[in-house]
Amino acid sequence: MILTTTETIPNKEITEIIGIARGSTVRARNVGRDIFASLKNLVGGEIEEYTKLQAEAREQAMQRMTDDALRLGADAILNVRITTSMVMQGASEIMAYGTAVKLK
Repeated sequence: MILTTTETIPNKEITEIIGIARGSTVRARNVGRDIFASLKNLVGGEIEEYTKLQAEAREQAMQRMTDDALRLGADAILNVRITTSMVMQGASEIMAYGTAVKLK
């Protein structure tokens, strides 16, 4: 599966636009990470626990988007985008989406 943030793929012809492929996950913080993050917030610097949590969530959302595109019969996903939104206090949704296409 080819994933790209561009509208085209060099040396490939798009034969069909299938639709939107999407994948998401909702992740919540945990108490252990929050305590460490609070301490880190006092001294400054990157909060690595949250960075890791967000990276894992992005990867899971992208994998779910790819799985959705495969179910649609796509060869590639163009214009891939990732968004995040708060669902509730301490929990956010990460969504990956793009245009599923068939290639020649």
